[in-house]
Amino acid sequence: QVQLVESGGGLVPAGGSMRLSCSDPKRTLSAYAIGWFRQRPGEAREFVAAETWSGGTTDYGDSVRGRFSISRDNFQNTMYLEMNSLKPEDTAVYYCAERIGRTFSLGQPTEYNYWGRGTQVTVSS
Repeated sequence: QVQLVESGGGLVPAGGSMRLSCSDPKRTLSAYAIGWFRQRPGEAREFVAAETWSGGTTDYGDSVRGRFSISRDNFQNTMYLEMNSLKPEDTAVYYCAERIGRTFSLGQPTEYNYWGRGTQVTVSS
């Protein structure tokens, strides 16, 4: 059973930076990608970023492109989401998720098999 371990999150002023991490300690060769999503109260889950474990594919949501970046440490089975130039509208619960097996739809939350518990990110104005 995959259990994703998230860390990071908290309170940051607007314009600041924050890094989230997502680890899969028991990652197998069938693990294809990690995606980051966020959700605000009363809203649908929004795609933030995703990267394949091979590094061959990286994608970002339109609202974060140019401000957020995703990176990975395959030896540590960990993916990182570096968030810069944060805005109050970035406030949300951030989730990481793992896709098992190949997909061409990394931006769709329904494509992911396992989810972390989520971590709150609050950007103060």
